[in-house]
Amino acid sequence: MKIVTIVGARPQFIKAATVSRVVEELPDVREVLVHTGQHYDENMSDIFFRELEIPKPHYHLGVGSASHAVQTGEMLRGIEEVLLKEQPDWVLVYGDTNSTLAGALAAVKLHIRVAHVEAGLRSFNRAMPEEINRIATDHVADLLLAPTLTAVKQLAREGLESITQFTGDVMYDSVLFYRDRVLSGSVAATLPVLPAGFLLATVHRAENTDNPANLAGILEGFALTGRQIVMPVHPRTARVIGNLPIPANLHLINPVGYLQMLDLTLRAEKVLTDSGGLQKEAYFLGKPCITLRTETEWVETLENQWNIIAGCDPASIAGAVGNPLPSSPPEPAFGDGHAARAVLDRMVHF
Repeated sequence: MKIVTIVGARPQFIKAATVSRVVEELPDVREVLVHTGQHYDENMSDIFFRELEIPKPHYHLGVGSASHAVQTGEMLRGIEEVLLKEQPDWVLVYGDTNSTLAGALAAVKLHIRVAHVEAGLRSFNRAMPEEINRIATDHVADLLLAPTLTAVKQLAREGLESITQFTGDVMYDSVLFYRDRVLSGSVAATLPVLPAGFLLATVHRAENTDNPANLAGILEGFALTGRQIVMPVHPRTARVIGNLPIPANLHLINPVGYLQMLDLTLRAEKVLTDSGGLQKEAYFLGKPCITLRTETEWVETLENQWNIIAGCDPASIAGAVGNPLPSSPPEPAFGDGHAARAVLDRMVHF
């Protein structure tokens, strides 16, 4: 069985690395890795391939940054050429980026089966490009691999129950696999000196970075906390944040790799983010999270206030930071840590 895997953004590199490790154990499965180039600079792409020991992509499309239409169109053209050459049995796509949608559309137009990892997630906010990408991908795919039972139920409500399989979350596999490496202390030496008792923040969603009022509200909320906050700056955020006053308690650092981010999360007291992936990683590592959006796809993380929706309102952000730590550990809701094996099992036995 030949699989063409489409990746293009940081979270997809992490998920693909987890599944690719299992592929190496299966003699009858061959994987061809295609990197669209959606994330393309050193700190958002190359570093992940090195530190996660992902094999060099067989194809790098080099699409780079552009409008949604231009970027997706260029990806479609490049992916189609690869698929015509490789003639795979499956195209495997992850998550909800433009790379996800382009991979699914290119494959289905060529009558190649599509498997979607992280199927069934919904924010119910169609202003998010990611929401459109995930809905469209689910409705053209042949096999929907759901990370949670909530996602399974959502796909059933949309009439997709017959092609849905629960696998658990491959990100949970990844956190378990790399956590011990991080706890060994070797990663911390690559980070700057950090203030004691810091909070970790990330902001990268277009709804925040492209909206000056939202970003200003977030920064004001950070200031109101009175806490030392460390924030790796995403390239999209770096382009706009310099136009706003930076609170004295906010420490901006360069983008970090996956292992460094795990280390920062483990060492932080709480996490503030608009990232779906970091919401989960905080949950897996037992760190309370404040979500800088008005909704979350990962409703399981809201149990016992392990995740609090604060949006961009300064008072809500500061109030959530001031909440006491949860009294009970996170509930198991994302599988047993063997989701990658389940993904490949469902594809092999489709």
